[in-house]
Amino acid sequence: MVRTMSLLRALISTARMVLHTPQLAAGLSPDDAVLLDAPDEQLGPALVSAAHGGYEPAAKLLATTRGAAEWENRDRYVTRLAAFAHGRDTWLTDWLRAAPRDPDALVVKAELAVRRAWESPARAERLRETGPLIDAAAEADPRDPVPWRIALDHARGTHATHTAFESLWEQAVRRSSHHYGCHVAALQYLSAHWYGSHRECFDFAEQAAQDALPGSLVQTLPLRAAFTQLLSGEPTPVQADRIDRAADLAVAVSARYEAGDPWASEVRNLLACVLVRRGRWGAALEQFRLIGPYASSFPWTSFADDPLGQFLETRDGVRLQVASAMPLRVRADRRRARGHYA
Repeated sequence: MVRTMSLLRALISTARMVLHTPQLAAGLSPDDAVLLDAPDEQLGPALVSAAHGGYEPAAKLLATTRGAAEWENRDRYVTRLAAFAHGRDTWLTDWLRAAPRDPDALVVKAELAVRRAWESPARAERLRETGPLIDAAAEADPRDPVPWRIALDHARGTHATHTAFESLWEQAVRRSSHHYGCHVAALQYLSAHWYGSHRECFDFAEQAAQDALPGSLVQTLPLRAAFTQLLSGEPTPVQADRIDRAADLAVAVSARYEAGDPWASEVRNLLACVLVRRGRWGAALEQFRLIGPYASSFPWTSFADDPLGQFLETRDGVRLQVASAMPLRVRADRRRARGHYA
């Protein structure tokens, strides 16, 4: 009897999935329209030009962010430009040759050097060699927090003491007290994987979120702490409650951004991932709808070498889970409520 009931439940679940999964595709970008780490309309032309060896659009873009003190955009653009230069750096070499003291060229150079050092087997030694490049970028424009975000990443890789880390953190927040990139770098240093603990990581994230401006992505920092906790294994009930509260806060922040907003895409990708790990299928599906075509490498590279494939596979899995929980047919009272028996 038990075996028969189990088989019956499996058949009903399968029927539900077959019936409802197609309709749950509404609002989701088609698989072939989803892009991985797609640049926004400002960064795109700069990358295209760099691909052809031209640095002028990148120089103009970063100069604009620096002049307007758009530090969040500046950090994102520096990171993406350095990632592109990792494989094709002729344009950056030409830029530095033409303007060796340009603050914008120097900060990309520092980010690229740190990125390359992180990938070296002799990471700590290579990172120490990049210290002067970070100093040069920081001195080129003392207002800019981005070199200090790079310095915080650098500190994590060089086994810097907590005292040294706190000194860098003070310099970073002095320039931009709510800078998202600096907060993420600090959180990584304080994580259990590096030089802190899950409790220390969560405490830092929750305090930062509490102090953040309404709608700021810094409010989603506890979500990062939650993700780190989930990667380490099954959470305790107390930890699970903290993780769920972090996800709830991130859902509220996500709701403040337009659907398909590329600026919120990485946070929404992370939120969808955490919601999936917590079995909150309906909420996860809603985030996949809000993500639109903007898949991000993080967090999916934590689970697979093909982040886009992992994103699409997870999204499909969420649809199946939601469909399997939906009723096979609409009940009579629901039909009456829509006027079928009027």
